[in-house]
Amino acid sequence: MLSSSDFASASWELVVHVDHPDIEEQKDITLRVSGDLHVGGVMLKLVEQINISQDWSDFALWWEQKHCWLLKTHWTLDKYGVQADAKLLFTPQHKMLRLRLPNVKTVRLRVSFSAVVFKAVSDICKTLNIRRSEELSLLKPSGDYFKKKKKKDKNNKEPITEDILNLECSPTVAGPPVSPGLYSKTMTPIYDPINGTPASSTMTWFSDSPLTEQNCSVLAFSQPPQSPEALADMYQPRSLVDKAKLNAGWLDSSRSLMEQGIQEDEQVLLRFKYYTFFDLNPKYDAVRINQLYEQARWAILLEEIDCTEEEMLIFAALQYHISKLSLSAEIQDFTNESEVDEVEAALSNLEVTLEGGKADNTLEDITDIPKLADNLRLFRPKKLMLKTFKQYWFVFKDTSIAYFKNKELEQGEPVEKLNLRGCEVVPDVNVAGRKFGIKLLIPVADGMNEVYLRCDHENQYARWMAACILASKGKTMADSSYQPEVLNILSFLRMKNRNSTSQVTSSLENMDMNPECFVSPRCAKKHKSKQLAARILEAHQNVAQMPLVEAKLRFIQAWQSLPEFGLTYYLVRFKGSKKDDILGVSYNRLIRIDAATGIPITTWRFTNMKQWNVNWEIRQVAIEFDQNVSIAFTCLSADCKIVHEYIGGYIFLSTRSKDQNETLDEDLFHKLTGGQD
Repeated sequence: MLSSSDFASASWELVVHVDHPDIEEQKDITLRVSGDLHVGGVMLKLVEQINISQDWSDFALWWEQKHCWLLKTHWTLDKYGVQADAKLLFTPQHKMLRLRLPNVKTVRLRVSFSAVVFKAVSDICKTLNIRRSEELSLLKPSGDYFKKKKKKDKNNKEPITEDILNLECSPTVAGPPVSPGLYSKTMTPIYDPINGTPASSTMTWFSDSPLTEQNCSVLAFSQPPQSPEALADMYQPRSLVDKAKLNAGWLDSSRSLMEQGIQEDEQVLLRFKYYTFFDLNPKYDAVRINQLYEQARWAILLEEIDCTEEEMLIFAALQYHISKLSLSAEIQDFTNESEVDEVEAALSNLEVTLEGGKADNTLEDITDIPKLADNLRLFRPKKLMLKTFKQYWFVFKDTSIAYFKNKELEQGEPVEKLNLRGCEVVPDVNVAGRKFGIKLLIPVADGMNEVYLRCDHENQYARWMAACILASKGKTMADSSYQPEVLNILSFLRMKNRNSTSQVTSSLENMDMNPECFVSPRCAKKHKSKQLAARILEAHQNVAQMPLVEAKLRFIQAWQSLPEFGLTYYLVRFKGSKKDDILGVSYNRLIRIDAATGIPITTWRFTNMKQWNVNWEIRQVAIEFDQNVSIAFTCLSADCKIVHEYIGGYIFLSTRSKDQNETLDEDLFHKLTGGQD
């Protein structure tokens, strides 16, 4: 039997700070506990001593010195290692957070600070009605990110809070299953696929969700363009090294916000982190498509991604078109449109699917291997040599290009055979100058071989370019994505076509735009305002008939076709190297880039990757590829965990399929990205 003095020596005093809005002075409460008391028992004692009648289910204990939550309430204090010197905080798990969205709008909502970031982002996306939350994450910007914005507000006495969309009643708090708002896994269309407005049959759902009709339009419609002054204020010319520093702030998806030092009501960025946009569907994705369009738009305007002047004008024309349509779409009332019986529509779709429907093209024999054969011109850069193209007869089959001196020699040995699997494909096009080129960077043991092909016209270019893009991913022209890829390339080229007519002159007189709002500040400086407006209106004629959502999707497609699209940069030092390099991480490959010149040195495909791991002691990432190729590097511009998570995240996303019904294997994600630290 224990005496009372023995019991007293086995117990000790634990001080817990209570974070409660109703207690004027957030006070410390002293409890007498023993090491075998479980965490749930400590919380029960706390609540009894606080003596305020309320729902305490969202409160949990946070251990400040260890920087961790005590969420396993059945664990004892001894098992956690909590002793008398521990500083514990009894605080709500859900707190307010300000999220800067890709459209530069700030949303304030309640978010779990105890769940891992992967889960927190999933809850945020359900509230905002963004499907495929695994493509997004939270980015903590560098200290000076918001400073430029504040300069403008010095003379403005109105509070900045009017820019904040407050969703304080957001359903991301713990408790019973939440109302999904507009988030739906059913096949019922919830947006008008033409203009992106909520479908009339779902208007009534808004009453249960913080996403009212007005809030939804803020997220699903494009915001008015920024003034040229605001753009100039935000614009910073960036080298590859500068771009690498921007990516240092991604939060760790396997740890909670609180564990990563995020404070209540702090501002962080919600961004598309992984550039593989799965199953974009206008019927369900109006908010997702708009936020994606906005992220692409800002990347172009602030020159976070490079494009030619010709491409910049196409992006400007699409922005101008989208801003005009967005204004008119917000004014119109779409609730009186006729409704189609959804069950009947689904049944008829099923019937067409089962019967095979009417195919656009008659199916050819599936044993046929598609082949391209044509006269193209070729150039291989060599030192001190002029850029002269020589004509050959080219044959494209499977994932390889062979070329011969002429058509008659096709059955013999080729001059050379180029295997395009794993190569970089870069467009080299100037539509106005009738130049249709393809630049190929083909990986070899000691770097990259550079080859230029030149086509005669748009159609030839579209077919060969699409074949090269697919071959670089290890796919042949038999793949179902070949024809859509050809059509995408052709439609992008047609947008670049300049067809100057008298309409532009008349439009200029009735001009209702500030052209400098739609191009980067550097591009705006090169042209006079009227000249720039004329060129934008000229490009606009090619897109003037497009509906709103299609125009946004076309903008996203044009962004995806840029050579630098989807590359996230990090400054690294490769093992055995004496200088720093840039590592570009993409959805299907890693690229080593010369930090001084920006020229790719080597490419490694994920499909050839056998394994990768991290030595957490020396913070080094090591990767092993086929054919006994192995690389190792340390990260200089960010923690190696961020790069490790990027690689694992892209491999995880490649496992998605449409039959999954949007359920994700979260354990697999953490297994691929979590690491062992």
